[in-house]
Amino acid sequence: MYTAGGMDITRRRLLGLAAAAPFAVADAAPAVKLGIDLFSLRSQNWTPFQLLDYSAAQKAKVVHFSEIRFVGSLEPDNLRAVRKHAEELGIQVEIGMRSICPTSKLFDAKAGTAEEQIARMCDAAKLVGSSIVRAVLGSSEDRKTAPIERHIESTVAVLRAVRSRVQDANLKIAIENHSGDMQGHELKQLIEAAGKEFVGACLDSGNPAWTLEDPHVTLETLHPYVLTSHVRDSAVWRVPEGIAVAWVRMGEGNVDIDGYCRKYAELCPGRALSLESIVTGPRVFATRDLKFWDAYRDIPAWELARFQEIAERGQARPAPPRAANPEDAKRREREDLEASLDHTRKLLNL
Repeated sequence: MYTAGGMDITRRRLLGLAAAAPFAVADAAPAVKLGIDLFSLRSQNWTPFQLLDYSAAQKAKVVHFSEIRFVGSLEPDNLRAVRKHAEELGIQVEIGMRSICPTSKLFDAKAGTAEEQIARMCDAAKLVGSSIVRAVLGSSEDRKTAPIERHIESTVAVLRAVRSRVQDANLKIAIENHSGDMQGHELKQLIEAAGKEFVGACLDSGNPAWTLEDPHVTLETLHPYVLTSHVRDSAVWRVPEGIAVAWVRMGEGNVDIDGYCRKYAELCPGRALSLESIVTGPRVFATRDLKFWDAYRDIPAWELARFQEIAERGQARPAPPRAANPEDAKRREREDLEASLDHTRKLLNL
């Protein structure tokens, strides 16, 4: 028996009080790790060390080097130096590459076969201290050149060929739903076919709108496979040609990004929630043109209906003003990211 404030408290009552006040445990560790995808700083022309210093100043816990150019080079000495600097700052590093699909328009055959490129990235990941290699299939252009299933099959074949290499390195490949290439159910199909024991998802919240998918549907579909993420807000509205989509600062869109982030924290605890800040003018999807649907015949009707409901609630957004000069563009890029980081920190109490 324990005594507190003049009252006897049995062990059973004490345990009951602890169960009734879980906030003490929850406050000890954030539900997610706030991160920055360095594509958010694509115009800054900074070294990887400058990018890490800036990210640390923004209180990021994860820095996602989503493309090789951001880490500088894959030279071992450079990667070791980046790792050392990140560790000194208390930052977790993730590393990434672009297309690994040989049939994609985005694939760079000059850099070697997909298998060779993945092998190099696995070596780089081990040196820089990343537990994943992020990769992509392609973009919305690939939906126009062939059924997306053909590109999925091509990517699955590559992944199966490198399976032992990836697993021997104790790594995982995080495939992103990228630039309008795949809906959530299609990326799920790819992961399951390749092998979910070594392939997962880099879940992007902005790209679903480019496949006419509610990002909440994407999250609901892919959350069991999530290894890491990119997050940004979207504005969606009706136009005479069909539907327009613009990427905006966090909290300025109409896809309920706040609800998305809360749901992500619940469904993907401990994973990185990395801001990929991109602010764009409207991209129009000409859904009233029958030819448009040649690239989107596989979209389930119920998913399209949910996306159309978002568009019906949306209001037109003007394109952001043109930057006066390169320095002005760089400043706006930083301001967009910092505003989104501030919104997300407050939302999730990070």
